Amino acid sequence: MALTGVEASTADRCSFSSETLQGRLVVAFSGAWTIGFVGTVSQEIRNLKSDGITSAVFDLADISGLDTAGAWVIVRTISELSAEGIDVELQKASETSKILLNTVTKNHVECPPAAPPDNFLVEVLHHLGVETYEFCKAGRDLLNFLGYATIVLGRTIIQPRRIRVVALVSQMEQSGLNALPIVGLISFLVGVVLAYQGADQLAKFGAQIYTVNLVAVGVLREMGILLTAIIVAGRSGSAYTAQIGTMKVNEEIDAMETIGLDPMDVLVMPRLIGLVLVMPLLTFYADMMGLLGGAIMSYVSLDISFAQFGTQLKAAIGVNSFWVGIIKAPVFAFIIALVGCYEGLRVSRSAESVGKQTTRAVVEAIFLVILLDALFSVLFSIIGI
Repeated sequence: MALTGVEASTADRCSFSSETLQGRLVVAFSGAWTIGFVGTVSQEIRNLKSDGITSAVFDLADISGLDTAGAWVIVRTISELSAEGIDVELQKASETSKILLNTVTKNHVECPPAAPPDNFLVEVLHHLGVETYEFCKAGRDLLNFLGYATIVLGRTIIQPRRIRVVALVSQMEQSGLNALPIVGLISFLVGVVLAYQGADQLAKFGAQIYTVNLVAVGVLREMGILLTAIIVAGRSGSAYTAQIGTMKVNEEIDAMETIGLDPMDVLVMPRLIGLVLVMPLLTFYADMMGLLGGAIMSYVSLDISFAQFGTQLKAAIGVNSFWVGIIKAPVFAFIIALVGCYEGLRVSRSAESVGKQTTRAVVEAIFLVILLDALFSVLFSIIGI
């Protein structure tokens, strides 16, 4: 006796027994070889010993039931023994069992061997290629949405009656008025930091008075607008995505389209126009708070009075430095609102998608703002502003 199969606990449960007679393996099957029971013997039957065996007989006389799962286990065993050069013969199988076994044999497909692990360099290149493709695809889709939004904006300007005044004022309040505290606080603190660090470094050369120049140029040309844009992207841009995305999940946008309302007119344009209108005002407010922080720190650390600060400020900068930051504001606002609304409309019908697209909106908006700021800096440098 080479191997004894799993004993049947009930009359219907499948089992098998095997013995070796003169180099011949005889396997007797019994019970119901169906999907409910075959799992108990599937691994056991794969362990049939084949040492010194040249042929095998499968006795199916006592099988009380057979389905495709049980037939597949038998066919798999026959295939594995045949691969070792053992001839397998079926005996006492019913006509139904023969038909089922033949059908499974014809459709039996060997599992392919496990693919070898990819080379590390290949995996890196594959990942890089996939991410590059997705990045280009996202850029293309965003560019398409930019064109569509520009067309709708032009149509709105030509037909002002399409503007929803109540929604527009509400968005201006949420994105502009409600953002004043956080924008003012951060701008004030950045002005303080610039003045303190500038004074500390310029003191080495006895040029502390030029701290005013540093604060003025830094805040008016770059820090005021850049900080305001980043705060608005994180605050309002994410809110646009979450609001529109939640409406998408709740099928409110589908209902809106059903009654003939265009989501671009109702949802996108009030947010886009409202943010473009309030962003220059927020930037001006941020500039003033940054200069105030710089003036206070200059008074505390350098004993520069507010009158002296104002005089040096007037001599340090011209009107161009002020307008450089203000000109960027509507462009940054347009990009932030565009990305926020675009990602909101891309939300699928799940709460998880809302969080994912909100994160994408903030990251993309900040990335585009910094990219555009760099391009503006190069442009202004070329034209001498």
